[in-house]
Amino acid sequence: MSSNDTDTTHFPSLASFGEPWPEFNDGLTYRDLVRSPDSGLTLIDFYTRKHQTSAPSLGWLQRIENGQITVDGTVVADPHTVLRTGTELVYHRRPWKEPYAPYFLEVLFEDDHLIALNKPSGLQVLPGGLFQQRTVLTQLQWRIRNQELCPAPVHRLGRGTSGILLCAKTKLAKTRLAALFADKTSAVVGNRKIDNEVNKVGKMSKIYRALACGIINEDEIVIDQPIGTVKYPGVAKGLYVASPSGKPALSKVHVLKRDVQNNLSVVQVEIQSGRPHQIRIHLSFIGHPLIGDPLYLTGGKPQLSVSETIDEAFAEDGGYHRPANPVPGDCGYYLHAHQLVLHHPMTNEVVKITAPLPPIFLRHESGE
Repeated sequence: MSSNDTDTTHFPSLASFGEPWPEFNDGLTYRDLVRSPDSGLTLIDFYTRKHQTSAPSLGWLQRIENGQITVDGTVVADPHTVLRTGTELVYHRRPWKEPYAPYFLEVLFEDDHLIALNKPSGLQVLPGGLFQQRTVLTQLQWRIRNQELCPAPVHRLGRGTSGILLCAKTKLAKTRLAALFADKTSAVVGNRKIDNEVNKVGKMSKIYRALACGIINEDEIVIDQPIGTVKYPGVAKGLYVASPSGKPALSKVHVLKRDVQNNLSVVQVEIQSGRPHQIRIHLSFIGHPLIGDPLYLTGGKPQLSVSETIDEAFAEDGGYHRPANPVPGDCGYYLHAHQLVLHHPMTNEVVKITAPLPPIFLRHESGE
């Protein structure tokens, strides 16, 4: 560590914030501009072709006839309206009741540039799918209403994952932190101290706790299985899975306790950088998926066979029904982002942040 660095450890405080969610969200608006290749299409043809993953054709017909689409600012309920180049289309998604989500967030560390939160399981980080308002981002925006600040998470945790979520409060901090998270170079820490490794490679170290199925015989395992995507119903951009042709990923697993009675292992998993769902996929790949994981059960692949057929039935708002198969956002598994060590993007201090373990981890680690 250089003479300009300060090793600063931040332990959890009692500070927390959060506002209860309203019963209905504010709905959404989606804008499109008709380009020359689409000139001459009818309104129903445009939406069916351009946004087929949002709703089947009958769903878009329902939305048009409900008056949810405007053409150059005027509601148009005729699906056969012919469109011209330069026309502005706006689809108005009506307010809806979002599924239950917790809203209290504990502040683990905060200064003028960063805020680190202890995210509860069940709370989504950024808007997506059914969760457009009930997110960490919304609570941050409600808490920090100064327009000069732009509080935003700089990485994601799965909705079912709890623990440390690092957020930036300024544009400069966000840019510098994004550069750290974008660096996908992985390194095995070995037996060296984490802060020395962070100082050496100039990155960050992330440590998780997890409850894995079965008894892991080895004390330590290094998993370097690449992670890629496959087509999967309900996941528009593809599902992340263990794939020989995927991108490099590295996880170091250390067994903390073997609970023979409950046939599970309490593990610590360290990653220098992360692919989406990396820990869930890697532990599943070695035959020890997370306890309660509804999606990844064996071999780093989804538990169910992948069907490429599309269900043409639609929900009340015209969109597709929720996928029958499990999807990545489903909860039920036990994964906790426990510790984060990084160089502060503005001060260059080595900052260690720890999120207290949820009760279920404490019970299994103590043998109760």
